[in-house]
Amino acid sequence: MKTLDYLHLNENKVNNVVSALHQLLADFQVHYTNLRGFHWNIKGHGFFVLHSKFEDLYNDAAEKVDELAERILMLGGTPENNFSHYLKVAHVKEVSGVTCGSDAVDHILETYNHLIAEERKVIEVADEAGDVVTADLLTGYLKEQEKMIWMLVAFSTCSCEKK
Repeated sequence: MKTLDYLHLNENKVNNVVSALHQLLADFQVHYTNLRGFHWNIKGHGFFVLHSKFEDLYNDAAEKVDELAERILMLGGTPENNFSHYLKVAHVKEVSGVTCGSDAVDHILETYNHLIAEERKVIEVADEAGDVVTADLLTGYLKEQEKMIWMLVAFSTCSCEKK
């Protein structure tokens, strides 16, 4: 007996969801590691704000990594746990040596741009499989990330012109 036997989902359709979740897991693992590096290495203006914010972001990413891995397990898959594998398949690339806050924020915005596009694809695949739980999980991610993008863009805005 397996978990999927009780979920009323078609195993063939769910395999596409699992595959998409594997990709997202790899991307989130690299994103998490990049955020740790930003947190550790940030310097200069905005240090106190960004150092704390990057910690919030990597804690959030770590939670999402765990949720994605557990969802893969619930759907009958086995999550990959080798970083060498993540680096081979992730679309998010490793970043190191970033000490400038604006460079780190730009990289995070680019990563969110990618993650949001991938999450929307997973939601479509999950919807096709009737997997409303995965779709709901990722919709929650989108809600959080869209707000974070708004905040990061506001933080990055150099002009304080009054309108």
